Amino acid sequence: MYKKSLFVRLLILMLLATAVPFLLSNVISYRSTSQSIQASHIQLNQNSMTIGMENIKKYLKELNQISLSWYYDADLMEYLRQEKSNIAQDMYVDRQIASLYSQRSEISIVHLYAGGSGQQYYQLPFSLYDAPWKASLPSSKQEDWYDLPSFEVKQIGNDRFLTVHKKLMDFPRPTWFGLVSVYFSLSEIERLNRQMFDPKHEIDFMYFGQKNQLLFTSSQVEGESQISLETIHPGLSSIREKQGYWFGNWKGEAGVFIYVTDQFLENPLTIIKFIPSASINRAAEQTLKQSIAIQFAALAVIIVFAFLLAYSTIVPIKRLVRNMARVETGNFGLEATTHREDEIGLLETRFELMASNLNEYIIRDYQHRIELSTAQLKMLQAQINPHFLYNALQSINTLALRHQIEEISDRISELGAILRYSMDFNTEVVPLRQEIAHMEHYLSLQEGRFKNKLAFHITSEPEALNIQVPKMILQPLVENSIIHGIEKGTGSGRIDIMISVGAVLVIRVADNGQGMDRDTVEKLKKRYNEERFRPQEEEGIGLINVLQRLRIRYGDRFGWTVTSKPYEKTEIILSLPLTEEERQ
Repeated sequence: MYKKSLFVRLLILMLLATAVPFLLSNVISYRSTSQSIQASHIQLNQNSMTIGMENIKKYLKELNQISLSWYYDADLMEYLRQEKSNIAQDMYVDRQIASLYSQRSEISIVHLYAGGSGQQYYQLPFSLYDAPWKASLPSSKQEDWYDLPSFEVKQIGNDRFLTVHKKLMDFPRPTWFGLVSVYFSLSEIERLNRQMFDPKHEIDFMYFGQKNQLLFTSSQVEGESQISLETIHPGLSSIREKQGYWFGNWKGEAGVFIYVTDQFLENPLTIIKFIPSASINRAAEQTLKQSIAIQFAALAVIIVFAFLLAYSTIVPIKRLVRNMARVETGNFGLEATTHREDEIGLLETRFELMASNLNEYIIRDYQHRIELSTAQLKMLQAQINPHFLYNALQSINTLALRHQIEEISDRISELGAILRYSMDFNTEVVPLRQEIAHMEHYLSLQEGRFKNKLAFHITSEPEALNIQVPKMILQPLVENSIIHGIEKGTGSGRIDIMISVGAVLVIRVADNGQGMDRDTVEKLKKRYNEERFRPQEEEGIGLINVLQRLRIRYGDRFGWTVTSKPYEKTEIILSLPLTEEERQ
């Protein structure tokens, strides 16, 4: 009984935790104490540097997002596309540059290449007009922008700057309508670094970018402001551990080098701190004296109060365990607590809050998934491609003028059916026969557009036609096949849709287009498992949209696979569970 009693074990542990260290501390030598303090000192510094690293990454994330608002400025994007500009347009672009320049106090230079005209726009303080800042600008040739890193460290005169390059992609075109480069002074980087080291006794180095460029150092010694990472520690850039340390010498003084590594947007980020051994030993001596004094006082106090403390600790812990067991079974009705104001009371309060939030989150997440599925369906329905409608109508008009045949009426009827089906926002679930009919109309129009380049075949078992399925699940899959298999190809393409029913409803969509390599398939699976939706411009959004909608509707019972052999067969298989009524 006593062996299983947490109260007895806690009481004994508290007494041993006090008495044993006290006895051992009088035996342990100064060397052992020094090593312990040294390890603790290193660990504290690593923790501090890890927190500092996160703060720096947050700051870099803010810098990386500074020009995203330009994508919502339709006038600015249109001006940058034009091969020639007028005074009014130049003034408008200059105002946007000035607005960006004033967003943060550490912005020193804002430079923009217009993709259409090749014209340059910039804003900088008078103090840099005479500096050789133009030599640090990237090439104006768009073919050189492919390899341009998003972050660089630039040296202009005696000053070092963190440069952020943002290539403004002209979606959906595979071109850029501009390149903006923002030069940031290191005032904020310096402030964040100074939170991690003691400037009186320690030296700090920070390296950033694919080339591990020196971004910041606290050293004021001439020549150390340009020291490379390999000079400090050869091979450090290839070490996989995110943090660590090594003992060495710096300028003839022994000490320890502590490092923390991370990445931001695939750019390596390394912070190194050198702490002299003399500084660590001073802390060890002071800590040793304080430890002995505290141990004498703590031993007397803890022996008296150990019993009361152990008893008062075990009661709320047992209550907390019971409440945890309730939450595990889905019962969020918890036992009332005494609302203690100490750490255990805080733990109980936080657990109650966590359970309440978890209960609300489960309900809210379920509602959110339903609303998100509905909203994305309506958004997908609303995204009728104007270019497609224009081509279809133009084809019908040309056909009417030249041939005057009844095929025009068929095309108009098919287009009308597509519009009615797509614009019916009040219907979310339809019989499979309606989804197939919609695809027949859609593919018939596409067949007229691509002439002999496109052939399609749809087969379905009769038992499957009345099964209810989410609306608009076939068109995004077929659109992917057309875009990647027909529009980007030079030969003819074929799309096969095969539907069968057994224990589950199986939908197969196959084409002979360029397909997907193994990495693309793995990325697709990863994005699906991450349960998040990406911006509409990203490749594969139609397929991801369909997969996520089906998972939200059917849960883990829904399954899918993708197999691809480029230019031979790429097949997407959807497995939808059936209700008991649909199985019969």
